[in-house]
Amino acid sequence: MATLESQFTAWFGHSALVWGLVGGVVIAGMNMLGALLVFVWEDPSERTLDAALGFAAGVMLSASYTSLLLPGIEFAGGNILPVVVGFFLGVALLDRADAWVPHVHVVITGNRRVEGRGNEARVASVLLFIVAITLHNMPEGLAVGVGFGSAAIDPGATIDGKSALGNAVSLMLAIGIQNIPEGLAVSIAAINAGLGKRFYAAFAGIRAGLVEIPLAVFGALAVSLATPILPYAMGFAAGGMLFVISDEILPETHARGNERVATLGTMVGVMVMLSLDVLLG
Repeated sequence: MATLESQFTAWFGHSALVWGLVGGVVIAGMNMLGALLVFVWEDPSERTLDAALGFAAGVMLSASYTSLLLPGIEFAGGNILPVVVGFFLGVALLDRADAWVPHVHVVITGNRRVEGRGNEARVASVLLFIVAITLHNMPEGLAVGVGFGSAAIDPGATIDGKSALGNAVSLMLAIGIQNIPEGLAVSIAAINAGLGKRFYAAFAGIRAGLVEIPLAVFGALAVSLATPILPYAMGFAAGGMLFVISDEILPETHARGNERVATLGTMVGVMVMLSLDVLLG
């Protein structure tokens, strides 16, 4: 019976570039699947969306530790400092990105303010939402690329008894699974913001996920070509993901009176990622 590592390498060879590309295409494809659900599931309730986004947060939370922070510390020979430095760099970048997003409409519309301007305000709000989601997809794509890049350095390496390649595949699947509710949320938000066309909404959701492909390739190549940066890169990706969870996803799911179902969704997401980690590791 073929092992995960032998089957994966039989399909995709041993190139870090190809592995990163595969990882990026898979997670972006699952984002697309979520975005396209708007054609068959036109009006999910807020309660359902909050539970789904809570699930996404749980997956990301668990993946940040099991597939990024702990392996990063092990790659650094038990030295936590590089991971901590990378972690706070990731947090700082996402914090600055969040500060930048509200000013994007100045570039897009040429106006200093969009409030109270009818259709223009609605379009600007959609554009800002899409930019925000795109920025928040960046650490996810980078995390998958870093995972495959670390495995490409030594495909047979183990981390706490788990193979590096199995760790990368489980991270890819986990990020892909949580991209499905995110993609649906982007499409629904685009409709609710006033555009109302399901085709455009689905396209907006798909486009938000496409940033993950080049970043996955970049992450895989960067760490495979410069091994010493691997612990920093893993900490960076984890910091960005945890910032998104704490600053955006969880507050959003708790803003409409659905705290309990969102929390239960988060718990399920944590266990799904842990199960993937065990089964594929």
